[in-house]
Amino acid sequence: MRPILAPLAALILMLPGCQQQATELQVTDAWVKLPAVSENPGAAYFTITGGGEDATLVGVTAPFAVRAEMHESMKMDGQMANMMTMKPITEVQVPAGETVTFAPGGKHVMVYDIAPEVKSGDTVPLRLSFAGRDPIEVQAKVLAAGDPAPQP
Repeated sequence: MRPILAPLAALILMLPGCQQQATELQVTDAWVKLPAVSENPGAAYFTITGGGEDATLVGVTAPFAVRAEMHESMKMDGQMANMMTMKPITEVQVPAGETVTFAPGGKHVMVYDIAPEVKSGDTVPLRLSFAGRDPIEVQAKVLAAGDPAPQP
């Protein structure tokens, strides 16, 4: 009977670590779309999954570019309802346990003056800064302007 108890005790001791990993803030599915014209900005996309408590994304940096800005696209009102516009955003709330997606047609990161050596097929770092938390760095797959968006 005793040999069965030791593995069971080890399993019980590992459970708190498993629960903590599941409640950490996570960034996944990161990718960058290169611009069709090199002088234009590219865009970065990713998914944030909230951890055990609310978080606030306050910025994204892209070391392979001169600057990066968070933006949100939205449909225009009135006579131009079939057109899109975009505005800069300074922070994004990430509720505990919820998912926030940066995707084409919604929230995204404009990436300006991408280094000329960055090519389709590369991976590049994105650094996401959160209020009162350590930043999270992820590797983003680089896609050419005409490439389809990756499926999560």
